[in-house]
Amino acid sequence: MKNDLFSNVYKPDVLSCLADLSNDEVFTPPEVANKMLDMLPQELFRSPDTKFLDPACKSGVFLREIAKRLIAGLADKIPNLEERCDWIFKNQLYGIAITELTSLLARRSVYCSKYPNSPFSIAHFDNVEGNIVYHKVKHTWDHGKCIYCGTSENGDLNDISREGMESHAYEFIHTLHPEEIFNMKFDVIISNPPYHLNDGGAQASAKPIYNYFVENSKKLLPHYMVMITPSRWFVGGKGLDNFRNNMLHDHRLKELNDFPDAADCFPGVDIKGGVSYFLWDRDYSGNCTINTYDGNEVVSSMKRPLLEDNCEILIRDNRAIEILKKVQENKEKSFSTIVSTRKPFGLATNFTEYSEKQRNVKQIKLYANHAVGYIDRNDILKNQGWIDKWKILVPEAIGVGDTNTDKVNTIISEPGEACTETYLVIGPVKNKQEASNIVSYINTKFFHFMLGIKKITQHTTSKVYEFVPIQDFSIEWTDKMLYQKYSFTQDEINYIEKSVWNN
Repeated sequence: MKNDLFSNVYKPDVLSCLADLSNDEVFTPPEVANKMLDMLPQELFRSPDTKFLDPACKSGVFLREIAKRLIAGLADKIPNLEERCDWIFKNQLYGIAITELTSLLARRSVYCSKYPNSPFSIAHFDNVEGNIVYHKVKHTWDHGKCIYCGTSENGDLNDISREGMESHAYEFIHTLHPEEIFNMKFDVIISNPPYHLNDGGAQASAKPIYNYFVENSKKLLPHYMVMITPSRWFVGGKGLDNFRNNMLHDHRLKELNDFPDAADCFPGVDIKGGVSYFLWDRDYSGNCTINTYDGNEVVSSMKRPLLEDNCEILIRDNRAIEILKKVQENKEKSFSTIVSTRKPFGLATNFTEYSEKQRNVKQIKLYANHAVGYIDRNDILKNQGWIDKWKILVPEAIGVGDTNTDKVNTIISEPGEACTETYLVIGPVKNKQEASNIVSYINTKFFHFMLGIKKITQHTTSKVYEFVPIQDFSIEWTDKMLYQKYSFTQDEINYIEKSVWNN
């Protein structure tokens, strides 16, 4: 009976159609799960001793696809299908669900029954969980923050004080001892963990938590770890600087598959900066094979160090490395040295205490968020010496954040003008002509390409301009002049031209 049940029932694919259950849960399509499993040594699926763990089980897709491979791979060792399934599900597959709902979904997907002690289960357990557990845990607050995930006690994410609401206190990362959950060693940890906790802002401002799943997985010292996460950690950012540093100095990272457009992995899902999945091998030490995808096609592949010389981030595109090296041979100062920090005049983006019309000649013009107004000089909180200088204003947020294809709407700001945090200030500069020449440089494809090496979100701090070199701004610049200056090959020129806007 079990043979017929497995053949007739264990072939769903509702999982291909699942959408998000909440703002921090992205379900993995079976096709992506299998590409991730393909990274592992396939002999793992021919051993009855290999143990697999998904520490952030949602749909159960990883455990289900692993089960399929084990069922085929162990056919010669355990010929009887019923005995084989019973062994695999009881001794090789383990999961920690992130919510009660996903625990039921995962069990239904893996065991063909949300209750693995029922007669419909592929393998019969003596309890209602099987090896896919869910334990409701609580945040541990200290001075208004959770000591494990850092979320705010009074945060906007879900009003976690309300009875019955999902707390988002995921068991695997809300413990100092994740190894005690199952009390066993795992050969493979594979997962698509929750990405962030919503703090009430846009996605870019939400607090990342996937890094905790990666770090706790390393504590278990599996032989292999495969995870899919947002690629934003390549350059660090909110809560990710230490994680980025640890990852880029970890020589056990063996393979990294990068999708600048997240929709190539998760159709219909918008994740700024794209997503990537990696293979971490406990016994490996060396360079990492980095594959960049466009759709299903690998457009660039290179085995290289995760960190280039004098670089603190991961340069995600292999083809950009040689271009960057040629530029850096000139040892020019960075354009970032003339780009201001946030709030160049001390005024926040939401500042509205300005008049629409100039009340007197002493008032200065203020460029604000989608508006222009007038304020008194004394309202400027810092850099008052810049007010009467020529300068260039560039938006602090440029485009969608995951490409370098967005033109920068610059403003040449005259003496007697300032701005809110909506803009960054370039300069101050000597005169209008120098400002105009800088704008000509900003409008080149070369400038945008160099900016795009570090630009992985729409927000552009001065650090994002680090790889853009300063030029002689007594002259106007064109791409042709820049290509000649840096001796780019025709292939490199074509790559830059293709990478950046075409009009």
